[in-house]
Amino acid sequence: MQSTSITTITKLSIIIPCYNEERYVRRVLNRVKDVQLNYNLDKQIIVVNDGSADNTQNNIEKFIAENPTVSILNLVHEKNKGKGSSIKTALAHVTGQLVVVQDADLEYHPEDFNLLLQPIMEGSADVVVGSRFKGDGPHKGPFILHKLVNKVYTFISNRLTNQHLSDIHSCYKLFKTDLLKREMIEEERFGFDPEIIAKLSKRKDVRIREVGISYEGRNFTDGKKIDFIDGFRAFYCIIRYNLFPKNNP
Repeated sequence: MQSTSITTITKLSIIIPCYNEERYVRRVLNRVKDVQLNYNLDKQIIVVNDGSADNTQNNIEKFIAENPTVSILNLVHEKNKGKGSSIKTALAHVTGQLVVVQDADLEYHPEDFNLLLQPIMEGSADVVVGSRFKGDGPHKGPFILHKLVNKVYTFISNRLTNQHLSDIHSCYKLFKTDLLKREMIEEERFGFDPEIIAKLSKRKDVRIREVGISYEGRNFTDGKKIDFIDGFRAFYCIIRYNLFPKNNP
């Protein structure tokens, strides 16, 4: 993938899909704001309030008002559409040469952005996936059932994509922006993850790498959003986008 030269990379855009995260969103935004990126990169923060029915939007607006010097764009879906839809909405406003997805809870550590950046900035990758099953950082979860399902789905995905990943459902995926923008994202919810791995794996010029990250998993009482229906949809997406692909327009 040669379309983005390392010397032209000056900014990382951070997309934060957000649905009913009044308890966590300000803390996440603070951590994203405070993280110091290597390579002298600037940050663009795009938070997408995906139809929240609690005080999420008020908390986002308070944070923005309290941090006028921070580059934060607040986009709003009137109705909940899902992670994939939030990413599509945000992509139209991305100005960074690199883009990463950050969940609006505290499961993932923004301090790990630099781990994800390194393979791209060193010229050995175009996409970097953060694995919750690798690395020396702190780990809590995923819980046993989620871990087992993820392992099975990752194995099937690897067989179909010829990748060697350990965690296709990790939120942390960092892309060269022009690469992600040229893909037609079809999935509205969590199916985005297996869909994008399938589509990018079919491109001969795309190098996908994986690095270990930290993880602090939530359970459903803490507000975790993914459910069994999403699990079945993920399996469908692995089969659909690997074996029955559509050509991008």
